[in-house]
Amino acid sequence: MNLRVLRQRTGLRISDVAIELDCAMSSIRNWEKGRTTPKMEVWPVFRLRDLYQCTEKELMQAVQESMSAEDT
Repeated sequence: MNLRVLRQRTGLRISDVAIELDCAMSSIRNWEKGRTTPKMEVWPVFRLRDLYQCTEKELMQAVQESMSAEDT
């Protein structure tokens, strides 16, 4: 499971996440494609966890899988 899967399973659009996190949609796209990683500061991590309705562990695994996808 990667970041895109986490977002899609909750029915959120990239724009929804960008608005909630007050960041650019391109940032969300880059995270999902493994080009960059989200800044794992406490507030954004908790907000992403809540938005994606997952655990912190699932979120961290999704970040790692998204980054691995970029390497292939």
